[in-house]
Amino acid sequence: MSCDVCGRNLLPGETPYVFLAGGEKRNVCELCTQRASHEGWIREGLDDATVRSGSHNGRSRGLLSRLRGRREPTTHDSGHEDGHHHAPAQNERERDRAPAPPREPRNVHAIPTNLDLKMARALDLFNASSHPRTVSGVARSLGAPIVAVRPSLTEGSVVTIVVGWELSWYRFEVDLGDEAAGVRLVTQGTELSELEPADQIPNAAADEQGELHLAAQHA
Repeated sequence: MSCDVCGRNLLPGETPYVFLAGGEKRNVCELCTQRASHEGWIREGLDDATVRSGSHNGRSRGLLSRLRGRREPTTHDSGHEDGHHHAPAQNERERDRAPAPPREPRNVHAIPTNLDLKMARALDLFNASSHPRTVSGVARSLGAPIVAVRPSLTEGSVVTIVVGWELSWYRFEVDLGDEAAGVRLVTQGTELSELEPADQIPNAAADEQGELHLAAQHA
């Protein structure tokens, strides 16, 4: 069985995901599920019922909010008739005019300056993702991989992780400046000779769970 996105034959231990595209079922490997979703393929088991349900609930909540908004002014108006609620209403208007406190920026992280710290942080994010499961699955068939971790020479926040076997390799990228974006699969191939020489020099290793560790830490 092969992946209909990258064309790679699935290895023993890998389970394909089924997507629907053009009315036909397509087999997609775990590393290509995101690409399949970007192409508009629909994961089998998902349908429009969930979307319609969410949309209906959203309309219901919007209607309830509008009804509450219509009732609230009635309470304030009754207060003005007896002359006892002028001060609270004024306080509410002053609060409305007060500037809101500035929001803290999201998804922004301090980038380590030390190369070892950058590589260690990138591996922490890799190990927290779903990719170690794929590494361990392939390793059961092809053995222990070589692992090369290198900070980018052109982008200070980006770290490249290469995991390779004789018959397969994957290149991942981690942007430490936007950790919420997660670990991205950039490229993959079938022969180590396709890699740059620096990517074939291991400085990390994978354990039985597929998690990666720098060589000094792994030892």
